[in-house]
Amino acid sequence: MLLVDKTVKEFIEVVESKEPTPGGGSVSALAGSLGAALTAMVGNLTIGRKAYNELDSEVQNVIQKKHNFAIELKAQLNKLIDEDTKAFNEVMAAFKLPKETDEDKKARKEAIEKATIGALEVPLSAAKECLKVLQCQKVFAESGNVNAITDIGVAALMAYGGLEGALFNVRINLQGLKNEEYVSGINSECEMILKEGTKLKDEVIELVYSKL
Repeated sequence: MLLVDKTVKEFIEVVESKEPTPGGGSVSALAGSLGAALTAMVGNLTIGRKAYNELDSEVQNVIQKKHNFAIELKAQLNKLIDEDTKAFNEVMAAFKLPKETDEDKKARKEAIEKATIGALEVPLSAAKECLKVLQCQKVFAESGNVNAITDIGVAALMAYGGLEGALFNVRINLQGLKNEEYVSGINSECEMILKEGTKLKDEVIELVYSKL
């Protein structure tokens, strides 16, 4: 059974287990998905209401587009919940390869390198998707249903938590790689994602507190 198909209780219990997966990467993807779902919920509570109909048509269009995009992002992040666990398991499988001969050692080293890159590219994708969720939210904090203002605040916190959590998993996997140019490039990308994500989250949270 896919992780995403488990009940909430089942998912929590499998996270709690002694198994290393699902771990922080899958949980981060789930956090991002919940942030996207809450964003879409605020859209559902906004679109078609009296206050929404009184908004400028351009703002209405932005709300509708961001609402639809949040639904797409939720689906993508749901996929990454299982992809992250699969990628980690592939790293573990690579470490278990035989290392008796020089040929074995070379093949094992190459397999570990390949699997490690896969294990960091999945959470990197999750971080990028979480950033896109955060990019959807400001219009809802500004012009969404005021009765759901705390929901968009929680959505921002979840998306940001998913973003930074995913980046943790990127950075720890970078430690095992030898390609310095690749590592440097990914580190720079992580820094840009974190900087932009922090800015967007702070903007939404400030708007939330201003309306409480």
